[in-house]
Amino acid sequence: EEINSINQILPTASAGGYYDVGVFDEGGKAQAIRTWIRSVLRKIVHYQAEHQRLLDEQVETTLQLALPQDIVMNNVLPFLELP
Repeated sequence: EEINSINQILPTASAGGYYDVGVFDEGGKAQAIRTWIRSVLRKIVHYQAEHQRLLDEQVETTLQLALPQDIVMNNVLPFLELP
């Protein structure tokens, strides 16, 4: 969906260019591409954070099943919460 959105915007956006000596209009294409790239990057960061959260949950659950509870609670979980 996000990938195709740029394909719908670019054909109708102005390309920009020089309209007078020393006057450059950036145009709508450059702005549309920047906006689209920012949107894609925000989604990548969001999905990376979600992936890390899910991995952390899985590690925590696996450790709780594999190790005695007191070892997990006193030693392992505090280590995982370090910055």
